Amino acid sequence: MMSIKKTTIVTFSAALIAFAGLASAQTKKKVAVKKKAQAPVAQAAPVLPFATAAEIEEGKNLILKSDCLACHKMEEKLVGPPYVAIAAKYLQDQNTLNTLTQKIISGGTGVWGAVPMAPHPAITPADANKMIKYILTLNSKSTLTSSK
Repeated sequence: MMSIKKTTIVTFSAALIAFAGLASAQTKKKVAVKKKAQAPVAQAAPVLPFATAAEIEEGKNLILKSDCLACHKMEEKLVGPPYVAIAAKYLQDQNTLNTLTQKIISGGTGVWGAVPMAPHPAITPADANKMIKYILTLNSKSTLTSSK
């Protein structure tokens, strides 16, 4: 009788250990899948196919010489959105370039809140394009410093 109980206990214990191992493996797999799904994806700032390095540099210089910095900062909201938020919001494509160029020249409201963006009719479309090309190439590690 003693040996039957011992065999039953050993068999039962082995089954429990096997079940625990299976459950543990499944739990680890679920945790690994969950961690993988939550892993941040590194994104490099794409390069505009229609922007040259010279245009981007000129766009930066045009911004530094304009009144843009009265309302915009690189990484913090001032009156208008920060440049890095603009770069994160919009695709780097011709449609965005056209839309934002027009917004610089004509002004606008509603996209970033109720405060309107003042029109800048003295800025040429070519210069506005360069400014936008610079802004769209920014990432969170970029800095805009005055050369004054």
